[in-house]
Parts: sequence; structure tokens; C-alpha cells
Amino acid sequence: MSSSDIFIGETIGTAILILLGGGVCAAVTLKASKARNAGWLAIAFGWGFAVLTAVYTSAPLSGAHLNPAVTLGIAIKDGDWSDVPVYWAGQLLGAMIGAALVWAAYYGQFHAHLTDREIVGGPGAQATAAKAVEAQEKGAGPVLGVFSTGPEIRNAVQNLATEIIGTVVLVLAVLTQGLNDDGNGLGPLGALITALVVVSIGLSLGGPTGYAINPARDLGPRIVHALLPLPNKGGSDWGYAWIPVVGPLAGGAIAAGIYNLAFA
Repeated sequence: MSSSDIFIGETIGTAILILLGGGVCAAVTLKASKARNAGWLAIAFGWGFAVLTAVYTSAPLSGAHLNPAVTLGIAIKDGDWSDVPVYWAGQLLGAMIGAALVWAAYYGQFHAHLTDREIVGGPGAQATAAKAVEAQEKGAGPVLGVFSTGPEIRNAVQNLATEIIGTVVLVLAVLTQGLNDDGNGLGPLGALITALVVVSIGLSLGGPTGYAINPARDLGPRIVHALLPLPNKGGSDWGYAWIPVVGPLAGGAIAAGIYNLAFA
């Protein structure tokens, strides 16, 4: 795979991942969406299908890492770091593009949601507005969850541990079951395995933090949230932003270490 193939494949694949994954979050969250309040099960399966679609699309070009933690795990496993910057650059750019596409697809719903007094507060607001105002005071605006993750209980040690544990499961599954014959990305069966693992992580471990398990998936859309001209959008919660970056990278490294010790 050439550097250009890797960059293009990771950009396209990660954009699709975030478009469909962030899209299900928007569908469930935004007030004027037909899927509003569809629940956590819809989100978990939506992200799993997003992974499946993105991997099948991008695997022929880049091997479909789509996640800096996966790229890091494969680099540690193989001892080859030459393409890591290209993978990471494509993943971050793709995540930002995908987040912008979610905004475009749900433009009217974002505006309706963020100008609703019950959501953002103001004169005439109901009790539900208090929760949104409280969240904004903590640094997270009322639609940040469409773009990035956040904890239900803010405890840096626990939140970091949750992201590490979830990512260890993901990357270890990729390394032991999901890689193609060349070992440099996901093959056809690996795409299905990885998608099902993501659903499992979401259902089992996603409750505390929203399971970023992917630094690009969280950081890229968070940057887009900060830049978009959304009314009453509130903060992008930069005080928390390091956890879904550091946690998954640490988890990917730990998973690769376990693989090299136990399976290599």
C-alpha cells in the first residue's frame, strides 16, 4: 500500500464511520428527528454497522484501521512505524469530514434543537432545561454528545480506566481474529468480527463514558463542534478531551503487549 492509498483510504473510511456513527447519535438525540429517544441499543448497533460499512469501503486501499489505537497496536505488534503518521493524519481528517457531514445532514434538526427553550434554557423553559444548563456549566454543550463522548460520572481515573479496558478488548480482538492475511489491516471476515466487537463493547462497557475507544473518533468531531456555527451550542468540554485520546492509545499499546506476550 502506498502512502497516498493509505491516506485516502483512511480519510474516506473514517469519514463514513463518523457520518454513520455520529448520524445515529444525532438521530436519537435531536428533538425533531424521527428516531428521537430510540435508545442505547440503536446507538450501539448503529456504531457497529458504521464500522462494518467503513471497513468494507476502505479496506482495499488502506487495510481499514480507522482508529489510531488500532494503528498503534499493529505498529507495536509488527515493529513497523513508518506509516503510522499517514494513518493518523487520514483518520483525523476523515473524522472531521464525517462530523461536518452529520451537521449538514441534520442541519434543520440542530437548529430546531438548539433554539428550543426546553433544551437550552431561557424564559419560559421547563425543568428539563436545568439539566442542559448544568451540562453547559461543566463544559459540555447540549449537542456535544452527537459529536464526542462524555462521562456520566466525572472521575478521571475511572473514565480513563474504562476507555483503556474497552480499547484493549477491541484491539486484542483485531490482532487475534480480525487481521487480513498480510496482518496489516482488516480483511472481509475481520470487518464483521470487529463490527460485532464494537457492538458488544457499546452494550457492555459503553455506559460510563460513551465508549470512544478511538482517539480520532472523539477528537476530530470535537474540533468540528468547536468550529461549527451552531446556536447556543455551549462548550466542547476540552477539560475531558484528553481522556478519550490517551485512554484508547494506552489501551491499544496494552493490547499489543498482551498479543506479543501471549500469542506471538
